[in-house]
Amino acid sequence: MLQAMFNGVSAISATQTDMNVIGNNISNVDTTAFKGSQVSFSSQLSQTVQGASAPTNGGGTTNPIQVGLGVKIGSISVQEAQGGLESTGNPTDMAIQGNGYFMTASPSGGTNYQRDGHFAIDSSGELVDANTGDPVLGYTANANGVIQSQDTITPASTLSVPVGSLTTAQATSSITYAGNLDAASTSSSSYTQAATVYDSEGNAQGVTLTFTPDATNPNTWDWSAAGTTLTTGTTMAAPTGTTNQGTITFNSSGKETSSTGTLALTSTTANPSNVTLNFGGATQLAQTSSLAPSTQDGYPTGTLESFTVGASGIITGVFSNGESLNLGQLAMANFSNPAGLSSIGNNQYSMTNVSGVAQISTANSTGMGAISAGYLEQSNVDLATELTNMIVTERSFQANTKVVSTTDDMLNDLIQMKQG
Repeated sequence: MLQAMFNGVSAISATQTDMNVIGNNISNVDTTAFKGSQVSFSSQLSQTVQGASAPTNGGGTTNPIQVGLGVKIGSISVQEAQGGLESTGNPTDMAIQGNGYFMTASPSGGTNYQRDGHFAIDSSGELVDANTGDPVLGYTANANGVIQSQDTITPASTLSVPVGSLTTAQATSSITYAGNLDAASTSSSSYTQAATVYDSEGNAQGVTLTFTPDATNPNTWDWSAAGTTLTTGTTMAAPTGTTNQGTITFNSSGKETSSTGTLALTSTTANPSNVTLNFGGATQLAQTSSLAPSTQDGYPTGTLESFTVGASGIITGVFSNGESLNLGQLAMANFSNPAGLSSIGNNQYSMTNVSGVAQISTANSTGMGAISAGYLEQSNVDLATELTNMIVTERSFQANTKVVSTTDDMLNDLIQMKQG
């Protein structure tokens, strides 16, 4: 009889734990990237009153006679289903669609993992968790915007997005020309075309090229360069000698076949630089001369104004000069058993012995999900399911309290029998 009471007590304890889990799920229905949990029950050890027996003397077998000793919590497992995405319009908010976790540096010097992508830029320009201030980890980019993907991710692998303070400039190293040089021109005539190039400090420099038909070869044009003084007062000087002159050779059909010469430019404020001229788009036809620069790879100084984050987690800075440059790429981690991670609060997790070692990579690669900037992942808790589970758990609790109270009544009757 007492065993029946103990069974009821074990069930009451188990249903209380179940209600705690359900209550926690419901309370976090609006928590970013929260993953609900589910309780599973298992039976306690059974007491064997009589064991199973084999047939004897032509008789039959007998099954074991066992009395269960109640119920216990078998496990509380995290449901890893994807939560829905909610648009926030904030470029630093990020959601993962698929597998993986963001990585952040903990104050203790370790690494934490989270699905919550509610990030912000702090006063030093670092990308951080908006809730905790922990730096977000990833791969940095060099001065040319090349992601250093070969680096090892450590708690020091922070990402910097210094809007308003980062500047960029690139010296011109090549200019491509396209257009025509008039085949009817004579060596006594020439054609000039100005170009703007940039030194290593981003200063605009004016260079004028003069094109003249060669006096001895009708399919060759000579060119020479001269510098100009800009309104800023910066001078790009073309040194004397053969470095700032060359030739362009055409075939009988007027197509460019070869060219010589390189611009050797100096500046009063920046380092000297050489500029390669590409005349592959030039023609020599009996038409008005129109040869002019079509592209060049230099650009003036620009200040970082904004940034975007792509599906692979690459952070691209947009500068005031119209240029874009990669600033870094978020790192992501995945685990053989994500349910084995330990929740440490603040929507963060830490690695455990059963979660497996973090497999570090980037979004949209090696089984990792994609990143959606301007969105946050919602909780995956189904409120209707949780409310239904709450009702079932409540009824189970009530039924088991009835077992306890009924057993108590039986014991009381037994005591009354003795007194009688």
